Amino acid sequence: MKSLLDRPAPTDAAALTLRRGAARVLIDNWTGTSTVPSRTLYPHQWSWDSAFIAIGLRHLSARRAQQELESLLAGQWADGRIPHIVFNPALPYDAYFPSPDFWRSSAAGRAAGAPAAAETSGIVQPPVHALAAWLVHRADPVESRRRGFLHRVLPRLSAWHDYLLARRDLGGAGLAAVVHPWEPGMDNSPCWDEALRRIEPAPPDAFQRADLDHGHPADRPTDLDYGRYVRLAADYRDAGYDDRAARFAFAVEDPCFNALLIVSERALAAMARETGADATVHTARAEALTRRLVARLWDEPAGIFRARDLITDTLVEESSVSGLVPLLVPDLPPHIVDRLLDTLTGPSFTAPATGLVPSYDLRGHAFDAHRYWRGPAWFNTAWLIHQGLHTHALDAEATALRSAFVTEAGATGFAEYVDPATGRPRGARHFSWTAALTLDLLCADPKEPTP
Repeated sequence: MKSLLDRPAPTDAAALTLRRGAARVLIDNWTGTSTVPSRTLYPHQWSWDSAFIAIGLRHLSARRAQQELESLLAGQWADGRIPHIVFNPALPYDAYFPSPDFWRSSAAGRAAGAPAAAETSGIVQPPVHALAAWLVHRADPVESRRRGFLHRVLPRLSAWHDYLLARRDLGGAGLAAVVHPWEPGMDNSPCWDEALRRIEPAPPDAFQRADLDHGHPADRPTDLDYGRYVRLAADYRDAGYDDRAARFAFAVEDPCFNALLIVSERALAAMARETGADATVHTARAEALTRRLVARLWDEPAGIFRARDLITDTLVEESSVSGLVPLLVPDLPPHIVDRLLDTLTGPSFTAPATGLVPSYDLRGHAFDAHRYWRGPAWFNTAWLIHQGLHTHALDAEATALRSAFVTEAGATGFAEYVDPATGRPRGARHFSWTAALTLDLLCADPKEPTP
C-alpha cells in the first residue's frame, strides 16, 4: 500500500497532507488480512469499525476495501449474525478482555452456528456493513464485478439482516433489539444506566480489565459498569448465545442501530438490482422499518429519537447522538427532519469549540466530557449525521460539519474521540475509523447519495 500515499488527489496542499496522514494510519493498522481499530487498545477486528474502515479504504484500494469486509464476513455465524469481534489467533489472550477464552464461541456457540475455524465474540454491532459494501462497489464497479464481490457478499449480508429481523425482534414490533450495551456501539452511554441498574455485576475477581493498560481510567467505563457488562455477556454465553432460550435482563430498541438497518436494507436493494436479484423484499423492509422507527422511538416533544427499554416497554428519558443518526433515513416525515435539525443545532448538541456533535446532551445530568460515550464527540457519528444532512439537502449544515470533522481529525492525530468543549483528543490516537472517514470526506463526492 506504500504507493497509495503518492496517488494524486484533487485537493489543496493542506488536504493532501491530511489525506497522506490518514492513509498512513490505515497502512500502519493493517494486519495482513484486516485493519485493527488501534494497535494498543483494540488489537483485533471489530465489526462496525471494519465497515467504516472499508468506506475510507475504497479511496485508496477498492480491492483492499473489499478484503476488509470479506475478512469480517469469514467470521459470520451460521444463524446469520456478524460477531462484534473476530479475534486474531496470533495474539495472547491477555491482549484484550473479554478474550476468546471468555466468549468460548466455537464451543458455547456451536448450536447457534459459530464458526469452528475462528474465535469470535457472541454479540453484534450496528448493521452498517451493507451500506459499506455498496459504497465499496460504487468506488470501482469494474473491479467489483470482476471479482464477483456483490454476488459473494449479498447472500451473507441478507442472512445478517434476516437474523436481526427474526431472532432479534424481541419487542414483537418489527425493530431489531440489542441485548448488551456493547451492541449499539455506544457502550457507556447514559441511555443504558437505568437498565444496567437491574444487573447484578460480576464480582471484581471474575475478570481482569485490559483496557486500562492503554486507556486513562477517566476516559473508560467504571469498574461497576464493566462488571455489569461482563455479567450480561457471561449469561448470554451460558445460554449458548440462543436468542430464543436466553432470558435477557437487558433488551433495548436503539434508534441508531435501526436507522443503520434501514439504510443498509436500501443498500441491499441496490445490490440486488445490480446483480439481477429481486430487490422488492429489501425496499419493503426499509419502508416498514421506517414506519416502525417513527412509531416506536420518535419523541415529538423532545424532538429526538429515544431508545426503548423492552423490559419496561418505555422510552428512555435520555438524549444522545443515537437519536440524531436517523437523519440518515431518506423517507422520514419532513416535520421530523425539521425537528431533528432544531435539536442538532440547539444548545443540547452544539459544541462551539469543535463544531462536532457530542455523544450526549451537553445539558444532561450525566454529561461527562471525557468518559466514553457520556459526552465526548466521536467521528463516526459525525460522519453518519453528515451523510444524513446531505440526504435531506441540508447542504450548508453538512458542509459546516465536514469542515469541523477534518479540522479536528487532523489537529488531534486522528483521535478516537474529542472533548467537545475543548477539542482535546481523548481515547486512542491514530484511530482507524477516524482516519478512514477523514479520507472519505476528503475524497468522496460530498453529495454522493445513500441508496
